[in-house]
Amino acid sequence: MGRRFAELAFTPLVKEQQEEHGSRHLYERVEQSADRGDRLGEAEQAFIGERDGFYMASVTETGWPYVQYRGGPVGFLHVLDERTIGFADFRGNKQYISTGNLLHDDRVALFLMDYPNQSRLKILGRAKIHEGDADAQRLIETLRMPGEMSPVERALLIQVEAFDWNCPQHITARYSQQELAKILEPMRRRLEELEAENKRLRIAAPGDCTSKY
Repeated sequence: MGRRFAELAFTPLVKEQQEEHGSRHLYERVEQSADRGDRLGEAEQAFIGERDGFYMASVTETGWPYVQYRGGPVGFLHVLDERTIGFADFRGNKQYISTGNLLHDDRVALFLMDYPNQSRLKILGRAKIHEGDADAQRLIETLRMPGEMSPVERALLIQVEAFDWNCPQHITARYSQQELAKILEPMRRRLEELEAENKRLRIAAPGDCTSKY
């Protein structure tokens, strides 16, 4: 964890809870860290580029938190530089809750999950909506994945304020169809080899013969 994440997340009440439960001394050291933790390094950029979905939290005008899932082909969430990520926002159910929330308060929290490897990257940032102008169309074409035909309504750019890697404890390992296919590929190839060998042996084996004498 970098210093900036602690600055944003560790409010006075959070610090009181840390003190009460015996972890305050651990996080005091984080707050003094020389690592600011607000610029995506190689590990963070690679992790983001390998995701096919993430969860994004925003806050309504009435103060309620709202979490929405965003998914797409691997790589649809782009790293534009060490402080900026973005994606083409597809048309959904037309509730526009996240969009409305961001017009009120641009702060977002992102959870990026790697379930097979039980890893989680948390990002705090500020989102900017680009929609309905020439600049928006340029960004959409930049962020749209090749071959993607789904309607895109806007581009979202997120300025990274801080990030933190979470402990893998309690993350349940889950696998997508693509991930399972990759894991099972050696077994599939071995089965194909065995089936081919079995077929060869059946052809080579002599048939049943009945003596005439």
